[in-house]
Amino acid sequence: MAAQQGTATKSSQPQPLPFRQVSGIVQDSTGSAVASAQIKLVSTKDSILMGTNKDGIFVLENVKMATFVLTVSGIGFKTIVRRYLNSDQTRKIVLEPIILRDQSYQLKQVNINGSPSIVYKTDTVEYKASDYKVPEYATVDELLKKMEGMEVSGNGQLIHNGQQVTKAKLNGKVFSGGSVAQAIQNLPANIVDKIQVVDDYGDQAARTGIKNGDPEKTLNITTRADKSIGNLATITSQEGNNSRYNEKFSIQNIYANRVISLIGNISSTVNGIASSNAIGGGTNGSSMPGTIRSGSSILSYTNSWNNKITVTGSYAYNFNNTNSVSNSYGQINSSMGAGNFKNNHEARNDSKGQAVKFELNYNIGKFDYLQINPTFNYTSSVVNSNVLTDNLNYFTTGFEHAVVNLVTINPATGYNYGLTGLYVHSFKKNRRNFSVQAGFTQSNNQINGDKRADYRYYMDATQNVLVKDSLSHLLTFKTSNNKVYHSVITYAEPISSRSQLEFTGQIKNSAYDNKAVSDTVLAGGQLRELSRLENIYNFSFTETRLTADYRYGGEKDNLSLGAALVPTVLSGVQVNNNTNTTISTSRSDFRIIPIFRYSHSWSTAERFQLTYSGTNNELNFQQIQPFIDRSDPNNIIIGNPDLKPTFTHNITSSYNKYFPNDKFNLSFNVSALLYDNQVATNIIQITLPISPTLNKTINEVNYVNVNGDKTLSGRYSISKQLNDRNYNLELNGSITYGFTNALSNNLSYHTTIWDFNERFGPRISLNDNKLMINPYVGYDVYKSSTTTLNAIGSTITSTKLAVDGQIYFPHSFQIHYAASKNYISGFSNYNLNPLIINAGFEKRLLRAHNLAITFDVFDLLHQNNFMQQFVTPQSTTYTLSTTNSRYFLVGLRLNLQKWGGTPMHNGQPMMRRGDGGFVN
Repeated sequence: MAAQQGTATKSSQPQPLPFRQVSGIVQDSTGSAVASAQIKLVSTKDSILMGTNKDGIFVLENVKMATFVLTVSGIGFKTIVRRYLNSDQTRKIVLEPIILRDQSYQLKQVNINGSPSIVYKTDTVEYKASDYKVPEYATVDELLKKMEGMEVSGNGQLIHNGQQVTKAKLNGKVFSGGSVAQAIQNLPANIVDKIQVVDDYGDQAARTGIKNGDPEKTLNITTRADKSIGNLATITSQEGNNSRYNEKFSIQNIYANRVISLIGNISSTVNGIASSNAIGGGTNGSSMPGTIRSGSSILSYTNSWNNKITVTGSYAYNFNNTNSVSNSYGQINSSMGAGNFKNNHEARNDSKGQAVKFELNYNIGKFDYLQINPTFNYTSSVVNSNVLTDNLNYFTTGFEHAVVNLVTINPATGYNYGLTGLYVHSFKKNRRNFSVQAGFTQSNNQINGDKRADYRYYMDATQNVLVKDSLSHLLTFKTSNNKVYHSVITYAEPISSRSQLEFTGQIKNSAYDNKAVSDTVLAGGQLRELSRLENIYNFSFTETRLTADYRYGGEKDNLSLGAALVPTVLSGVQVNNNTNTTISTSRSDFRIIPIFRYSHSWSTAERFQLTYSGTNNELNFQQIQPFIDRSDPNNIIIGNPDLKPTFTHNITSSYNKYFPNDKFNLSFNVSALLYDNQVATNIIQITLPISPTLNKTINEVNYVNVNGDKTLSGRYSISKQLNDRNYNLELNGSITYGFTNALSNNLSYHTTIWDFNERFGPRISLNDNKLMINPYVGYDVYKSSTTTLNAIGSTITSTKLAVDGQIYFPHSFQIHYAASKNYISGFSNYNLNPLIINAGFEKRLLRAHNLAITFDVFDLLHQNNFMQQFVTPQSTTYTLSTTNSRYFLVGLRLNLQKWGGTPMHNGQPMMRRGDGGFVN
């Protein structure tokens, strides 16, 4: 009996599993993933070696023993050796995150009071959100304004250290179709753990480590662990005078990797006054304001399952109806002398569009990855414009006075769709991988143009003596079809623990089919085809790029050095309307382009980067067509079959340094764009007599290659935080030099531009953010000159004094304000120094203070008169907007949030990747 009991007891004990899975994640001291770290597991029955993937994750299959020793090492990190004792009945063993310490800190001791607010990595700048205090219910854009090097405009545009951020992600996944404005203006600041600005070279580079081309600046928002399960909803409704209104809603459901978002808005406002950063009387590059009725909605969905499949999809709809009224004047540059002009411009642009995006990411197994990405877009628009132009030309061939009233109606429709696939295979040898990406896009666009022109020629500078008048009414039907096929193959071969060889082959073929047919409308309404104005052609541009480079990744230094062979071919067929024959043209080119990237990191608080890249710019077939194009009788185009494509040298360097204990940050950026074989215009002016005493000049546009064009720029940003970040001192500046060549009547000339900009803007937060004052002073000098006959240079200076802020009173009452005074000189016929004041208040209600009554007034003094300068080698134009920009809005805003804690897996908090994504 005892024997039977003993036997039963022994048989009831669970048996050890023969095999088990061991997984984990490797991170650095800042919580970011360490890719390609070496993992070695050793036990009495095991010896397994593998590397982590791009997210720092490793999965070891068929491990025989539950007790083992793990050795983890990575380039630039101290090696860690740990012994693990686990239950031998556990099928899946998930280890706690393994933190590797940077060896560079052993070489240079850095004493930090707490973790640093800013961390500089090779391709990422990371900000710790909890160090930047913002009011309750603030959105991410208000948080970004507190961070060093960030500039946020009223329309949601984000600039980081002088470069525009063009895509937005949430926890490493594209959010709301990638719209930066939608992300930062709708997500609440209190959910943010880190803000990352990433130099994104694309998904293929992220998987293989092989970087090609120039990166895209991407904003990645990582959520706090305790704010990664929840529901959010914000609804705003505001109504005002002059038919102004502003309606918004934003709904998000977040559960770890699953994010469902619905964002929409409809508004009737005035563009250009919502932000105190907008300069009344702005110079070159300022956006012109106008009355805008617009709306948009976007539904997006992201989810992942078992670290195998991740899907991201979005559907967006938008419409925009813009009315603008403006007056402009300026000077035309020519070797025959200068001409002056004045314009009165009224325009209405009604457009709408739809966009569908989808992305499937599938981790097929330990070594294989697949991505499929289809897209579809549809747009339609109608542009109506009425332009009255008064031209006074004082040419050496004689005086000309032409007045043209041009009325155009251009309805247009277009769609494009595409599909891209990416496959990556990683070999058992760490860092050896192979990838292939292939795809196509096709677009179709058409325009039905209606152009009515009334030409009048006068004897002198007045409009008293009419010499000749004529009417022109043209109907133009244009179609343009474009097909693009591209493929990229990469292979990486490690040659040591810190270096590897990288090979890339890519080919891109763009095929175009264009047709423009014109009819003239006769006095009786009949149509007559104008075959001499037809422009029918098709062409293709093919670029092949073969690249080989050597990459070294050390403790502090990273270097890529190599070369690319780039042959290009442009060929096409054009119908010659002059002879009714078909002419073929082909043009080939070959270049060897060096590849150079270097970065040096003293620590995660200090780095230097230097890069060089070179690109061929695709030629337009009309530029090389070997005959005369008369589709515009006043601007005849003659192609140049010997034209070479423009090659751009892009050299950039940056230095960043953050002093954690002093909360002091330095950023410097220098860039140079140098152009070989720049395609420039040689405008030949042909004088035609229209009376015994008056001439008419038309332009014959020729294309030529020139050298010497360049754009050089330097930027700096200095920030200092004081008194526990209650005071933030920021000094920013930039200087830009541009040199552009052109020809007039076979005589070469050039345009030179200097732009010097300085800005100082302290931010002050007192009484626990109850009082926020942000004074600002800016000074800009924009100088341009052209070397043609009688051309007049200009120097525009603008000084801006501004202040904005918020005041919080007891009982949940708040006042916000923004005022700017601009002192502008250098514009002729403009002596306004506008004072722009925007202000408002809100009162929060309910126990949770999540309902607010709002009131806002814009351009209180009605002085928002914007002046814009636009400079080209051919002309200088000054434009003054006359849009009515004074209005008010009153309304309600409801903010609802409910959070459900931290995502869990097997009773433990889910591990996270360096981009914030959860490992499930």
